[in-house]
Amino acid sequence: MNNKCNYKQGSLSECSPLAMAYVPLQESVKPSYKTGEALSRGTLFPGLDLPFMNMVNTGDLAGTPLGELMALDFVEQELALYLDTHSSDQEAFEMYKSVCALAQEARERYTTQYGPVSRCDVSQCKSYTWLKNPWPWDYKAGMEG
Repeated sequence: MNNKCNYKQGSLSECSPLAMAYVPLQESVKPSYKTGEALSRGTLFPGLDLPFMNMVNTGDLAGTPLGELMALDFVEQELALYLDTHSSDQEAFEMYKSVCALAQEARERYTTQYGPVSRCDVSQCKSYTWLKNPWPWDYKAGMEG
C-alpha cells in the first residue's frame, strides 16, 4: 500500500480503485404507502425504501393539518417523478390527478384555518399576511383539529 495516500489527503486518485455506479430503472409498481407513511419513509414506493442505517423519520407533525398537507405534497412530488420515467402509466397518472386535487383541498383548508403556507397563499387574504406570526410550525394548540 502506498503510504502517501490516506483518508486525510482528500484526493485519492492514485490509490482509488476504479468503480462503475449502476442505478437500476424503477420497475412499474403500484405505490402502497399511504401519504403519511410515504413522507416518513422518504418514498412512496416500497421497492425504493432503503432507509439510511435502518432509521425511519418520525415527526411531531403526524396527524396534524400541516402534516397532512406536507404528506400530500410529498406524494404529489413522488408521483410526478415516477411519471417522468413512466409517462404511459395511466393508473399512476389518475392517482397523480387525485392526489393533486386532495393536496389543493388540504391547502385551502389549512390556509383558511391557520394562514398562508407559501407566499402565493396570501392571494386569498385581504392584506399581505406572509410575515405575520404565528408561523405554521408555531401552532401547537389547535392543530389536532
